Amino acid sequence: MALLTEFKAFISRGNVLDLAVGVIIGAAFGKIVTSLTEDLIMPVVGLITGGINFSNKFVILGAIPETYKGSLADYAALKAAGVALFGYGAFLTNVINFLLMAFVIFLLVHFAAKLMAKPEQAAPPAPPSGPSEVDLLTEIRDALKAKA
Repeated sequence: MALLTEFKAFISRGNVLDLAVGVIIGAAFGKIVTSLTEDLIMPVVGLITGGINFSNKFVILGAIPETYKGSLADYAALKAAGVALFGYGAFLTNVINFLLMAFVIFLLVHFAAKLMAKPEQAAPPAPPSGPSEVDLLTEIRDALKAKA
C-alpha cells in the first residue's frame, strides 16, 4: 500500500505532468519536422541532385525470396519481404530530420531564454570618495563643542 501511495505522490508532482505534456508535444512536433524533411526539404535536395529520391536509396545485402514478385527498386516492399537491405537513403533522411529538429529546438530554447532573461540591473553607484556625511557632521559637532 505504501508503494501505491508513493507512486500517487510521484505521478501527481508537477514535473512528471510537465514531462508527459512535453513528450506528447514532442511527438507531434516530430511529425511536423518529419513532414518538413520528407515533403519539403528532400524533394528540393532531389531536384538539386537531378531527381534523386534519397529515401529510396539502398543496397540489397541478402537473398531475395523466390516468392517475391515486386520491383527490385521498391525499398519498402523489399524490406517488408524480409530482404536484408542497407538503406543509406532512409538513414540520410533521418539524419537531416534529426538535425532540423535539433536546430528548431535550439532556436526555441534560445528564444525562450531571451524572453525569460531578467534585464541587467544597473550597477549601484560607487561610494563617494572622502569622508561620509556622518563623519563630517561628527566633525562639525565636535568643533562646535570645542568652541563652547
